[in-house]
Amino acid sequence: MEFKIENLGNTFDAEIVQSLGNSEYVIKIQEKERNLKILNMTSNKIEFMLDNSYHVAKYLDSSTAKMTVAVDGLQITFDKHSELDKLVYKNSGAESVGDSQISLRSQIPGRVVSINANVGDKVKKGDVLCVLESMKMQISIKSHKDGLINSIKIKQGASVAKNDVMMEIE
Repeated sequence: MEFKIENLGNTFDAEIVQSLGNSEYVIKIQEKERNLKILNMTSNKIEFMLDNSYHVAKYLDSSTAKMTVAVDGLQITFDKHSELDKLVYKNSGAESVGDSQISLRSQIPGRVVSINANVGDKVKKGDVLCVLESMKMQISIKSHKDGLINSIKIKQGASVAKNDVMMEIE
């Protein structure tokens, strides 16, 4: 999975290669395999050994897409899903057909967490119109064009399938 560190402005790849059991893992960071052992995990911090070096990561702030932690006192903010926003936006048809597309469609199946617009509202391209939850992630669905909300086809708490029409914008 790719992560983007905001403080440094670059990205890195990390993945779990193997679970060895007993809270021990082989992980790969930037193509280099490392040994990770979780020593203690609470609701506000993780103590761990990475290649025989002791570290403490304290959770400072977490949202759907970003997390801020202090690792050994150094504050780091990173995007948990750095390309997800671009992917959802691109697949909504926004880049390909622009202003000619009226329907805002769901590109993922999920549950409607919130609706941030009403019929008759003027919206700008990129405004967050609703939030979907899928696989325990909340994804902001943005307007693909400037316009007026003509109809809303979803309700808060309801489920949507991929390609369902959620709103019409003219």
